[in-house]
Amino acid sequence: MYDRIVPGDIEHPDALQHHRIRGRGAGINPPNRFDGVRLSVLGEFLDEQAAEYPEGVQVPTTVYEDRTKSVLNRVDSPDLPFRWTVNPYRGCEHGCVYCYARPGHEMLGFSLGLDFETKIAAKTGAPALLAAALDKPAWAGETVVMSGVTDPYQPIERRLRITRACLEVMAARAQPVAIVTKNALVLRDIDLLRELSSHGACRVYVSVTSLDPHTARAMEPRASSPASRLRAIRELTDAGVPTGVMTAPIIPGLNDHEMPALLKAAHEAGARSAGWVLLRLPHQIKDVFFDWARREFPDRAKRIEHAVRETREGELYDAAFFTRQRGTGERAEHMQRTFEVFTRRLGMNKDRVALSTAEFERRRAALRLRGGDTGQRLLFGE
Repeated sequence: MYDRIVPGDIEHPDALQHHRIRGRGAGINPPNRFDGVRLSVLGEFLDEQAAEYPEGVQVPTTVYEDRTKSVLNRVDSPDLPFRWTVNPYRGCEHGCVYCYARPGHEMLGFSLGLDFETKIAAKTGAPALLAAALDKPAWAGETVVMSGVTDPYQPIERRLRITRACLEVMAARAQPVAIVTKNALVLRDIDLLRELSSHGACRVYVSVTSLDPHTARAMEPRASSPASRLRAIRELTDAGVPTGVMTAPIIPGLNDHEMPALLKAAHEAGARSAGWVLLRLPHQIKDVFFDWARREFPDRAKRIEHAVRETREGELYDAAFFTRQRGTGERAEHMQRTFEVFTRRLGMNKDRVALSTAEFERRRAALRLRGGDTGQRLLFGE
């Protein structure tokens, strides 16, 4: 199913799981929960690596071609406000240590740790598959979210341009799309986003988790800086693209105190809508996250763990719908109240309306009048 299209040069990345990894979020590669095989690394090898690479080991990104047969994914979770997603990639080079999507990499035979951010599956056929899905008579133009389990503007998108090609497909059809990203690369596609926005068919959310460059770089090592993300909000807004901010995830004991400042900074940059989600640690993400916390914030790691447990009834995670996004208890309720008070004070989330399917429906009707494939070529330029 996967062909390697960009080779890596680390022969045994699993053996580096206790060595400092430069420029990555995860510092370990936990065993795949579906695999009974467990590897142990000799201490002598780790000592040799530490001596040879005193500044840390660099693990390159390996990209595989993903030959998936469909890219339009139905979402059935009752606590999510959308039904359809398109994910141009599996895995994410941004390396956000907290990413709830990491366990999905285990279904590919990889680890949810370092593998998630260094072994990326690229859906090179996504644009054609998306066009075919959107052109089915049964498709009604419901909003599609990019992306649910990966960032559509992660670094390799600069070269592969799969996200842009998918947006070209959607712009040709005026297909409503909502985008969530933490990379200023989204500005590259401002022409397509502006075109979709002219039909009321686009909204972008930029994720900003901290205004402190050190904290942001530690949590999200290959994502854009906080300043660059705020600049992206400003430029998108100035271009007429409705833009909001996602202060997500909020990590108790680490960035929860920043929520008011995050909302204020995003509002000043032009964001008029906002959302938040509590830190989610399903499966072995707990190991990855707290290993990272001990490395990056050794004086605060215990406090962070205690604060997380305060929002999860003494546990580190609760997968129940609705509470998984918000948590429970006094601390979680305080976060929700803080969000509500400051969004209200800033006038955010007042005028949010559903994306429009009017232009999509008009073009679909025109296609039917022009007749089949010939009409599609005339209307969509294909």
